[in-house]
Amino acid sequence: MTGIDLSGKVALVTGASRGIGAVVAARLAEAGARVGVNYHASSDAATVVVDSIKKAGGEAFLVGGDVSQEDKAEAVIKNLVEHFGGIDILINNAGINKDQLLIRMKPEDFDNVMNVNLRGAFLCTRYAMTHLIRQRSGRVINMSSVVGLSGNPGQANYAAAKAGLVGLTKAVAREVASRNVTVNALAPGYITTAMVDELSEETQAKILERIPMGRFGTPEDVAEAVVFLCSDGASYITGQVLTIDGGMIA
Repeated sequence: MTGIDLSGKVALVTGASRGIGAVVAARLAEAGARVGVNYHASSDAATVVVDSIKKAGGEAFLVGGDVSQEDKAEAVIKNLVEHFGGIDILINNAGINKDQLLIRMKPEDFDNVMNVNLRGAFLCTRYAMTHLIRQRSGRVINMSSVVGLSGNPGQANYAAAKAGLVGLTKAVAREVASRNVTVNALAPGYITTAMVDELSEETQAKILERIPMGRFGTPEDVAEAVVFLCSDGASYITGQVLTIDGGMIA
């Protein structure tokens, strides 16, 4: 990243085997950070991300684990710290969606989405925060969504989890600000990932009509914001939610 140097920093990106997480991991490495690439089931895809970072001259470490489970989340942080000697940056990106209208939504689908998207962020933050507080510096970024701010039909579970991340962000930011640890959230809109690609052309056209900039965002748009919030230039920004949506909910 031009003008931003994260050399000497250690970062963990959860759910980094594909999509936004994979690009964020690569961008952090490009800026000089040593990056832990977390995955749950997609080990092959995560390995590709790690290999790509290494080929570009960066440092990356493959760290598997379902962050929605307490013992696994604790192990992910522990393994990263043991490998790189510490942690400075946590990007809570792991997430799933199981969309359905409320009256048809299975309780287990609500629980699964809440567990991965919200509980996973809580667990990783909890175990990483011990290190960040002790060293009196750190960055935590939670990947929320515009859906968590505006709602969306058929996504009651996803919207609730993403809105929960906003509350988590603000509460924890207040708790650790005096320790020089910042906690912020990003709320991407429609980003060109597999989730958007699966939408019909008709649906995509209708969505684009609601975006003032007239285009979908890219994972790189999100990654740029992540790197900035991890930089020294963002040291006085905490407890904030930055929407990256082309003006959709302006």
